Amino acid sequence: MTQRLKDKVAIVVGGGQTPGQTIGNGRATAMLFAREGAKVMVADRDLAAAEDTVRAITEEGGEATAVRVEVTAESDIEAMIAACTDRWGRLDILHNNVGISITGGDAPVIDIDAEAFAHITAVNLTGMVLTCKHALRVMRPQGGGAIINIASLAAVMHHPGIAYSTSKAGVLRMTEHVAITNAEFGIRANAIIPGIMDTPMAVENRIGLGGATREDVVRSRAARVPLRHTMGTAWDVARAAVFLASDDASFITGAALPVDGGSSITVNA
Repeated sequence: MTQRLKDKVAIVVGGGQTPGQTIGNGRATAMLFAREGAKVMVADRDLAAAEDTVRAITEEGGEATAVRVEVTAESDIEAMIAACTDRWGRLDILHNNVGISITGGDAPVIDIDAEAFAHITAVNLTGMVLTCKHALRVMRPQGGGAIINIASLAAVMHHPGIAYSTSKAGVLRMTEHVAITNAEFGIRANAIIPGIMDTPMAVENRIGLGGATREDVVRSRAARVPLRHTMGTAWDVARAAVFLASDDASFITGAALPVDGGSSITVNA
């Protein structure tokens, strides 16, 4: 590693992961941040999953701590930020990786339940707004910081679920707002748009739908990716996050970076 994040302090919200055969975006990003020299607070609603990520980091010689946070509870978010600054005295990087879809009851607009729509929006969008709100209260007096928000290909292309696609589209606009209203303070905000990825959230939740096996799910998803007909991995997202968090991206703010193997450009192909 090149130590691009040496002595930086980072919070990865959603740094645990759902069970599965592959690694998730949040865990991979937390681990790569640590490998690049950052001190990492791993936040997740599942404290045991966050602690698993911390163990993976510390076993490699990195420094990390776990905290439980429910992003729909503003008091949890305030406590998370306070725990970070109490421990390390600052906050340089906020990485927002939380998102739900199928497990939250997402559906086409004609079938969506109002409570499911409200819950998915609260997790996917409102939670990011609130983490940004409280992180900015630390970053502004510091005179700088980097915020990275995970959106989705569903924000720019067809997706069957109205709540997931709408909330993730909101993440893109919210990121632009955070970027332009905090540029004078030296704070950068960017989004990553993951495409069709081989992560537990994306794959495991689809196994069994319509009788599909894991092999069926992997094969059908990979076939839709233009680049080598292979899904991306969480490490692809993590490498993009390290770039955006580092000084290599010091003049980049308000951007939305696709990490999708070319999927998004098929719209006009």
